[in-house]
Amino acid sequence: MDISVKKLVKEAGSALSRVVQFTEEKLGTSEKTELDTHYENLALRSETYKQWTEKIVRDTETVLTPHPGNRIEDFIFEKIEKKKPNRLSNLECLGLNMVEAGNDFGPDTPYGSALIKVGTSEQKLGQCERDFIGTAGLCFIEPLRKFLEGEMKNVTKEKSILEIKRLDLDACKNRVRKARSMIGQQMAERDLRVAQSEFDRQSELTKLLMEKVATSNASHLRHLHDFISAQTQHYEQCHVIMKELQNDLVALGGSVSYTSGNVEVNRGTAVQHTNRTHKARVLYDYDAKDSTELSLMADEEIIIWDCFTPDPDYVMAERGSQRGRIPRSFLKFIK
Repeated sequence: MDISVKKLVKEAGSALSRVVQFTEEKLGTSEKTELDTHYENLALRSETYKQWTEKIVRDTETVLTPHPGNRIEDFIFEKIEKKKPNRLSNLECLGLNMVEAGNDFGPDTPYGSALIKVGTSEQKLGQCERDFIGTAGLCFIEPLRKFLEGEMKNVTKEKSILEIKRLDLDACKNRVRKARSMIGQQMAERDLRVAQSEFDRQSELTKLLMEKVATSNASHLRHLHDFISAQTQHYEQCHVIMKELQNDLVALGGSVSYTSGNVEVNRGTAVQHTNRTHKARVLYDYDAKDSTELSLMADEEIIIWDCFTPDPDYVMAERGSQRGRIPRSFLKFIK
């Protein structure tokens, strides 16, 4: 019991000494041991790394889970180590409602059948989105979060310990300066040597940990590649789903085109027209791939509209009453 009391008194004395030292430093009445330039550079770099990694993790989570309420709910479930709720995404909700609406309108009607097709595709997109969010979390967010909660947390802890050791060291220096007797001087110098040794050891340990932080770049770069790979695969899957849906809608209702102002839309492809046209000679035979394109024969002359198309490799051509897209590389423009 006596040992515990003595230890408690000693710790309380040390804490009080640190508070006094810290206060005197703030007031400018006591000297402060400055850390070397190498340490300061490492500390600045590790703090910058920590701040940007935290921001990247937060921003990535915001992109993957836009609704703040869902993010908070997921965070709570993670902390209590329970499985996250299997909620439907916005796309899945939209798709589900479209399918139900299509069935109510009548799956045999053009609009009803189209709604069911679109709703099913939206549900597929939602599932793809869900898979991407899960993959991105595993390959990118979790490793970065593990880095923050592991290596960076250790660095922060050791930096705090180093600050305590520095305050103890400076307090010992003050006691040496203020010692009045020979015995008091010897005891203060002994404590100073111990404090200096502990400070130096803690300083080197903290430096090593901060230097290790910089070596994490290689693994973080690998995680970034994995994230981009998952994102690329996600958008490729979405593109395939939408192209299949586009073809299904055309099969249901034929070629869908309409004109709004000077913008012609054909199967979802917008083309901005002007009144200017050019002539061009076809260099090679070309077979149309779908109803948005024209089939052409080599050496025939056609009209090319001066217009903007989403794909710069294609132009909008006109032959008689027919109009459609053709590859630019199959043409030679006539001045």
